[in-house]
Amino acid sequence: MSDKPGIGFFERFLSVWVALCIAAGIGLGTLLPGQFETLAAVEYGSVNFIVAVLIWLMVYPMMVSVDFSSLRRIHERPKGLIITLTVNWLIKPFTMAGLGVLFFHYFFIDLIDPANANQYIAGLILLGAAPCTAMVFVWSQLTRGDATYTLAQVALNDVIMIFAFAPLVALLLGVTDIQVPWATLVLSVGLYVLIPLIAGVITRTRLSANAENPAQADLAVSRFNSRVKPLSILGLLGTVVLLFGFQGQVILDQPLLIGLIAVPLLIQSYGMFAIAYGAAKLWRVPFNVAAPCALIGTSNFFELAVAVAIGLFGLNSGAALVTVVGVLVEVPVMLSLVAFANRTRHWFTHYT
Repeated sequence: MSDKPGIGFFERFLSVWVALCIAAGIGLGTLLPGQFETLAAVEYGSVNFIVAVLIWLMVYPMMVSVDFSSLRRIHERPKGLIITLTVNWLIKPFTMAGLGVLFFHYFFIDLIDPANANQYIAGLILLGAAPCTAMVFVWSQLTRGDATYTLAQVALNDVIMIFAFAPLVALLLGVTDIQVPWATLVLSVGLYVLIPLIAGVITRTRLSANAENPAQADLAVSRFNSRVKPLSILGLLGTVVLLFGFQGQVILDQPLLIGLIAVPLLIQSYGMFAIAYGAAKLWRVPFNVAAPCALIGTSNFFELAVAVAIGLFGLNSGAALVTVVGVLVEVPVMLSLVAFANRTRHWFTHYT
C-alpha cells in the first residue's frame, strides 16, 4: 500500500470539489439570499450551529485517532509545540499588523477610502491574533499528522488564547477595553474540540475493546476511519458552500476591495507557513508533527475574529468585512498548503 496520503477519489480531486463548492456557494447565496439568511440565523454567540455540525463531521475521525496514553509523552517532543507557540504568539500577530499598515496606509492609499483604512487594519489584527481551533484537525488529517500531538498543540493554544487574546489585541489596536466574546470562545472550543473529542474517545474505546494487543486496536481504528472519511470530506465541502453562500453578495458587490484585502492575508498565510515549516525542517522535526505545527501557525480562528470585529466596530464595519474575507481566503490557501506539505513529505523522511 502506498504511504501517500490523499489517494481516495474525493481527496485526489479535493481542490476541484472545493472550487466547485465555492462557485456553488456564491451562486446559491446570490439566488437564495433569504434561505441563507435563515441558515445564518441558526447561531448563538456568533457560532453557527449548522457549520458546527459540519465541522464536527470533519473533526470526529481525527479525534478517534487520538491515543490519550501518548499524551503523557508529549513533553519528550517539545520542538513542534515550541514552533507553533512561537509563530502564533510572538510572530503572527505583529507581522499581520505590520502588513496591514504597509498595505492600507501606503500601498493601497489611492484605492480605498482613507477613513476605512484603520478599520481594515483592525480586522487583520483580529485575524492574526486568533489561532485556529477546529479546522486544524482537518488539515492535520489530510497530511496524516499525529492526531495526539495535534490535539496537544490546539489545546495549549486554546489555554493561552483565553488569557492572551484580549491584551494582545488591545496592544495592537491601541485601545484598552477589549470585550472578548466569551460565549463564542467557550462555545467554539466545546463544539469543535470537546464534544467530538468525547465522541472520539468513546468510539476508540469500543473499537479497541475486543483487540488482543495495541496493533489490533490501531488496525480497528484505521479501518473505522477509512469508512467514515467520506463524511469528513463532505463536511468540509458543505462548510465551504455555506460560508461562501453567507457572503456571496458581498463578494459580488465589492470584488476590488475583496481582492485588496486578500493580498496581505495571502502574504501572511504563506509567509507564516514558510517560517514554521522551514523551522521544522531545520530542527529535524518528523513530518507528522512538522506539517500540523506549520498549518496551525498559518490558519485563524475566524469565528472569534468575526465576533470581536462585530462587537467592537459593528456588523457593517470595515473590520468585520476583513474578518469575513479571512474566512473566504482560508480554505483555498490551506488546501494549497496541505498539497505542498504532502508533496514535500520526503524532506522529512529521516527525521524521527
